[in-house]
Amino acid sequence: MTLLVIVCVLLFATTAAVTDILSHKIYNWTTYPGILVALAVHAGTDLSVDGWSSDFAGLEDSLKGFFLCGLLMLVCFVFFGVGGGDVKLMAMLGAFLGVDRGLEALLWTLVLGAALGLATLIWRVGLWKLISGVVRHVFWCLRLANWLPLSDAERQALQPPLFLAPSALAATVIVCFGWQRYLSF
Repeated sequence: MTLLVIVCVLLFATTAAVTDILSHKIYNWTTYPGILVALAVHAGTDLSVDGWSSDFAGLEDSLKGFFLCGLLMLVCFVFFGVGGGDVKLMAMLGAFLGVDRGLEALLWTLVLGAALGLATLIWRVGLWKLISGVVRHVFWCLRLANWLPLSDAERQALQPPLFLAPSALAATVIVCFGWQRYLSF
Protein backbone atom coordinates (compact mmCIF):
# COMPACT_ATOMS: atom_id res chain seq x y z
CA MET A 1 0.00 0.00 0.00
CA THR A 2 1.18 3.43 -0.73
CA LEU A 3 1.01 6.43 1.50
CA LEU A 4 -1.75 8.02 -0.60
CA VAL A 5 -4.13 5.09 -0.07
CA ILE A 6 -3.32 4.87 3.65
CA VAL A 7 -3.85 8.60 4.23
CA CYS A 8 -7.11 8.67 2.27
CA VAL A 9 -8.63 5.59 3.91
CA LEU A 10 -7.62 6.76 7.39
CA LEU A 11 -9.11 10.23 6.80
CA PHE A 12 -12.44 8.83 5.63
CA ALA A 13 -12.53 6.16 8.38
CA THR A 14 -11.68 8.75 11.05
CA THR A 15 -14.44 11.06 9.81
CA ALA A 16 -16.94 8.18 9.92
CA ALA A 17 -15.80 7.20 13.43
CA VAL A 18 -16.17 10.74 14.76
CA THR A 19 -19.65 11.20 13.29
CA ASP A 20 -20.68 7.75 14.52
CA ILE A 21 -19.59 8.57 18.07
CA LEU A 22 -21.11 12.06 18.09
CA SER A 23 -24.40 11.47 16.26
CA HIS A 24 -24.73 7.67 15.90
CA LYS A 25 -24.68 8.11 12.12
CA ILE A 26 -22.28 7.50 9.27
CA TYR A 27 -23.19 10.07 6.68
CA ASN A 28 -23.40 9.62 2.94
CA TRP A 29 -21.18 12.69 2.52
CA THR A 30 -18.42 10.57 4.04
CA THR A 31 -18.93 7.22 2.35
CA TYR A 32 -19.92 8.14 -1.20
CA PRO A 33 -16.95 10.45 -1.85
CA GLY A 34 -14.73 7.88 -0.14
CA ILE A 35 -15.87 5.20 -2.57
CA LEU A 36 -15.29 7.52 -5.52
CA VAL A 37 -11.83 8.52 -4.28
CA ALA A 38 -10.88 4.88 -3.73
CA LEU A 39 -11.96 3.89 -7.23
CA ALA A 40 -10.26 6.94 -8.76
CA VAL A 41 -6.98 6.28 -6.94
CA HIS A 42 -6.98 2.66 -8.00
CA ALA A 43 -8.00 3.50 -11.57
CA GLY A 44 -5.14 5.98 -11.71
CA THR A 45 -2.67 3.34 -10.62
CA ASP A 46 -3.80 1.04 -13.43
CA LEU A 47 -2.81 3.78 -15.86
CA SER A 48 0.51 4.61 -14.23
CA VAL A 49 3.77 3.26 -15.55
CA ASP A 50 6.06 4.59 -12.84
CA GLY A 51 6.23 1.35 -10.86
CA TRP A 52 3.73 2.33 -8.16
CA SER A 53 0.98 0.10 -9.50
CA SER A 54 2.42 -3.00 -7.81
CA ASP A 55 1.71 -1.45 -4.38
CA PHE A 56 -1.94 -0.74 -5.11
CA ALA A 57 -4.85 -3.13 -5.21
CA GLY A 58 -5.73 -2.03 -8.75
CA LEU A 59 -9.16 -1.09 -10.05
CA GLU A 60 -10.36 -4.67 -10.51
CA ASP A 61 -9.38 -5.69 -6.97
CA SER A 62 -10.83 -2.44 -5.64
CA LEU A 63 -14.18 -3.13 -7.31
CA LYS A 64 -14.18 -6.71 -6.06
CA GLY A 65 -13.41 -5.52 -2.52
CA PHE A 66 -16.17 -2.91 -2.77
CA PHE A 67 -18.79 -5.42 -3.88
CA LEU A 68 -17.73 -8.29 -1.61
CA CYS A 69 -17.44 -6.24 1.59
CA GLY A 70 -20.62 -4.38 0.73
CA LEU A 71 -22.50 -7.60 0.01
CA LEU A 72 -21.38 -9.25 3.25
CA MET A 73 -22.45 -6.20 5.24
CA LEU A 74 -25.73 -6.09 3.31
CA VAL A 75 -26.42 -9.60 4.63
CA CYS A 76 -25.68 -8.29 8.14
CA PHE A 77 -28.03 -5.35 7.46
CA VAL A 78 -30.88 -7.66 6.43
CA PHE A 79 -30.50 -10.37 9.07
CA PHE A 80 -28.80 -8.70 12.05
CA GLY A 81 -29.96 -5.09 12.03
CA VAL A 82 -26.64 -3.45 11.20
CA GLY A 83 -27.07 0.15 10.06
CA GLY A 84 -26.98 1.23 6.43
CA GLY A 85 -24.07 3.58 7.10
CA ASP A 86 -22.04 0.64 8.36
CA VAL A 87 -22.74 -1.20 5.10
CA LYS A 88 -21.50 1.74 3.02
CA LEU A 89 -18.50 2.25 5.30
CA MET A 90 -17.31 -1.33 4.90
CA ALA A 91 -17.95 -1.19 1.15
CA MET A 92 -15.76 1.94 1.06
CA LEU A 93 -13.02 0.19 3.03
CA GLY A 94 -13.24 -2.74 0.61
CA ALA A 95 -12.83 -0.29 -2.28
CA PHE A 96 -9.72 1.20 -0.69
CA LEU A 97 -8.15 -2.02 0.55
CA GLY A 98 -9.13 -4.55 -2.11
CA VAL A 99 -10.53 -8.03 -1.53
CA ASP A 100 -7.95 -9.59 0.81
CA ARG A 101 -7.26 -6.60 3.03
CA GLY A 102 -10.90 -5.51 2.85
CA LEU A 103 -12.13 -8.86 4.14
CA GLU A 104 -9.47 -8.82 6.82
CA ALA A 105 -10.58 -5.33 7.88
CA LEU A 106 -14.22 -6.48 7.86
CA LEU A 107 -13.43 -9.43 10.13
CA TRP A 108 -11.35 -7.28 12.48
CA THR A 109 -14.19 -4.75 12.57
CA LEU A 110 -16.71 -7.39 13.57
CA VAL A 111 -14.41 -8.89 16.22
CA LEU A 112 -13.54 -5.49 17.71
CA GLY A 113 -17.18 -4.36 17.52
CA ALA A 114 -18.35 -7.51 19.31
CA ALA A 115 -15.70 -7.07 22.01
CA LEU A 116 -16.68 -3.42 22.46
CA GLY A 117 -20.38 -4.37 22.57
CA LEU A 118 -19.73 -7.05 25.20
CA ALA A 119 -17.66 -4.65 27.29
CA THR A 120 -20.45 -2.06 27.07
CA LEU A 121 -23.03 -4.66 28.08
CA ILE A 122 -20.94 -5.74 31.08
CA TRP A 123 -20.47 -2.09 32.05
CA ARG A 124 -24.21 -1.32 31.85
CA VAL A 125 -25.60 -4.51 33.41
CA GLY A 126 -22.77 -5.80 35.57
CA LEU A 127 -20.85 -9.03 35.14
CA TRP A 128 -22.53 -10.99 37.93
CA LYS A 129 -26.05 -9.93 36.93
CA LEU A 130 -25.31 -10.76 33.28
CA ILE A 131 -23.91 -14.23 34.07
CA SER A 132 -26.73 -15.07 36.49
CA GLY A 133 -29.34 -13.93 33.96
CA VAL A 134 -27.82 -16.08 31.21
CA VAL A 135 -27.60 -19.14 33.49
CA ARG A 136 -31.19 -18.64 34.70
CA HIS A 137 -32.45 -18.22 31.14
CA VAL A 138 -30.61 -21.33 29.87
CA PHE A 139 -31.87 -23.33 32.86
CA TRP A 140 -35.50 -22.40 32.21
CA CYS A 141 -35.14 -23.04 28.48
CA LEU A 142 -33.78 -26.53 29.17
CA ARG A 143 -36.42 -27.24 31.80
CA LEU A 144 -39.31 -26.10 29.61
CA ALA A 145 -37.76 -27.61 26.45
CA ASN A 146 -38.72 -24.44 24.67
CA TRP A 147 -37.29 -20.99 24.10
CA LEU A 148 -38.23 -18.61 26.90
CA PRO A 149 -38.95 -15.10 25.59
CA LEU A 150 -37.03 -12.26 27.17
CA SER A 151 -38.82 -9.67 29.24
CA ASP A 152 -38.89 -6.07 28.06
CA ALA A 153 -36.32 -5.08 30.70
CA GLU A 154 -33.98 -7.90 29.61
CA ARG A 155 -34.45 -7.02 25.95
CA GLN A 156 -33.73 -3.32 26.67
CA ALA A 157 -30.52 -4.20 28.55
CA LEU A 158 -29.29 -6.18 25.54
CA GLN A 159 -29.60 -3.19 23.19
CA PRO A 160 -26.50 -1.10 23.90
CA PRO A 161 -25.45 1.22 21.10
CA LEU A 162 -22.92 -0.48 18.87
CA PHE A 163 -20.34 1.73 17.19
CA LEU A 164 -18.90 -0.11 14.21
CA ALA A 165 -17.14 2.91 12.70
CA PRO A 166 -14.56 3.25 15.53
CA SER A 167 -14.02 -0.51 15.28
CA ALA A 168 -13.59 -0.13 11.51
CA LEU A 169 -11.04 2.64 12.07
CA ALA A 170 -9.06 0.42 14.45
CA ALA A 171 -9.34 -2.48 11.99
CA THR A 172 -8.09 -0.26 9.16
CA VAL A 173 -5.07 0.76 11.22
CA ILE A 174 -4.39 -2.90 12.05
CA VAL A 175 -4.58 -3.95 8.40
CA CYS A 176 -2.79 -0.95 6.86
CA PHE A 177 0.20 -1.13 9.18
CA GLY A 178 0.40 -4.92 9.41
CA TRP A 179 -0.28 -5.06 13.14
CA GLN A 180 -2.32 -8.28 12.76
CA ARG A 181 0.86 -10.30 13.05
CA TYR A 182 1.26 -8.96 16.59
CA LEU A 183 -2.40 -9.58 17.50
CA SER A 184 -2.92 -13.12 16.20
CA PHE A 185 -2.24 -16.18 18.26
